Amino acid sequence: MNANAPGMGGETTLQLDSYLPYRLSVASNAVSGLIARAYEDRFGLSIPQWRLVCVLAEDRGLTQVQIVARTMMDKVTVSRAAQGLVKRHLIGRTRNKADGRSHMLTLTAAGRSLYAEIAPLALAYEATLIAGLAPEEVELLKRLLARLQAAAGQPL
Repeated sequence: MNANAPGMGGETTLQLDSYLPYRLSVASNAVSGLIARAYEDRFGLSIPQWRLVCVLAEDRGLTQVQIVARTMMDKVTVSRAAQGLVKRHLIGRTRNKADGRSHMLTLTAAGRSLYAEIAPLALAYEATLIAGLAPEEVELLKRLLARLQAAAGQPL
């Protein structure tokens, strides 16, 4: 029986193994768990912290509001991750010249050095995860995930 098949009384039933949001969540948790253990053990970073480091390496300086929008993490998670990274001197906070109520977050020299270690490891994990896929399958997967993400942002 699949997620759209009628149940015993004519109602629609839900089978988790064929329910796409569940499958995406399970896959995401499995991948995040694998990576989280490596980043925690090797670098002492949580997943939100390593995401912040990577986003700041790509975009140079961002406010916490911009990071929330870019990563889809909630503002409390971003704030806690930023505080931990500031304490470790991996990111710096400076007053936002465009809006004095917020701060710009940027990688410090130590943060850039850490990113230089993290990036190759992250790419190696990705290579391992997609090793069984053809390049065109990887590109299709990326396009489909982008479409699902966009659809998830639309009202029901």
